[in-house]
Amino acid sequence: MWSELEREVMAQAIVEAKRGRPSPNPRVGAALVRDGELIALGHHAKAGEAHAEVDALRKAGPRSKGATLLVTLEPCNHHGRTGPCTEAIIEAGARRVVIGCRDPAPHVPGAIDRLEQAGIEVEVGLMEAECTALVADFAKHIRTGLPHVTLKAAVTLDGKIATRTGDSKWITGEAARTEAHRLRDEADAILVGVGTVLADDPALTVRHVGGEDPLRVVLDADLKTPPTAAILGDASKAGTLIFCADDAERERAAALERAGAELIAVPRHARGVDASAVLRALGERGIVRLLVEGGAHVHGTFLDLGLADRAAIFVAPRIVGDAGAMSLAAGSGVDSIEHAWRLVRTEVCALGPDLLITGDFERTQ
Repeated sequence: MWSELEREVMAQAIVEAKRGRPSPNPRVGAALVRDGELIALGHHAKAGEAHAEVDALRKAGPRSKGATLLVTLEPCNHHGRTGPCTEAIIEAGARRVVIGCRDPAPHVPGAIDRLEQAGIEVEVGLMEAECTALVADFAKHIRTGLPHVTLKAAVTLDGKIATRTGDSKWITGEAARTEAHRLRDEADAILVGVGTVLADDPALTVRHVGGEDPLRVVLDADLKTPPTAAILGDASKAGTLIFCADDAERERAAALERAGAELIAVPRHARGVDASAVLRALGERGIVRLLVEGGAHVHGTFLDLGLADRAAIFVAPRIVGDAGAMSLAAGSGVDSIEHAWRLVRTEVCALGPDLLITGDFERTQ
């Protein structure tokens, strides 16, 4: 059904899609092929700007007529901030459209019917698994109103994120740290616990790669974050959001607000703040992709409550060898390996001497 060229081009469209930061819209890539040649690539850069199909059609210009359009996600068929992509495709004169996966929540159904009514050949399913994975975050947000949550950590071979003294610089090498900052750039928000703020005073900005800083989020039930913390400095235009317990001291809250933080009070939980309430609040703000950088207490909470969707774990060839050192997750845990969380659809990438293991969480009940 699909040529080798079309498979190669769809793979390029998937890579192209990842260049965009269109939240709360999905990441979408598109490509145009004509006479056996790739003539244009496009992506949806930001919400309110041209969708991937329109971006590619504009770049191709008159050469779009008679071409095959490959797009990672079913084209939209409604008027939103931009016009329907179906109409742009018809107007450009494309002969054929190859779609990676269907829209998990089309605002106005019938995109494929509309294209076929205009005499355009439509095929669905090229690299469907990869294209579906590309919009997994969007699909969850549409379905639940919650962000798609990725737990990120750097660990030693014995699963430690820091020594017993709290030292963690640096577990991984430069290549792995650069990739970690690329993950930050892809996120809408990055979340840590107050323990990380107190121990490391991180800025939580994107460095080592070009990109935009995500919203900084701190879980801090009792508002222990110092007003002088780096996340409240002038190093970034990204906002800082602190979730505190609804009975936190007002004087502490006022000091942090004066320092530039925005505070949201949520119910107190046995282990700090109600993480489920935090996710609901972030989802209401249009946060689709949330990167949780921990530490161990926060990772454990998200796992215990079943709030994590994906993991990105950097593993360094080091061994701390200390039972008192900090582990990846300090939650309630499980009694048997059979009931442990596991990663599925895993990928392993070598980054210098380190490994990056990614995958989706699944738990056998």
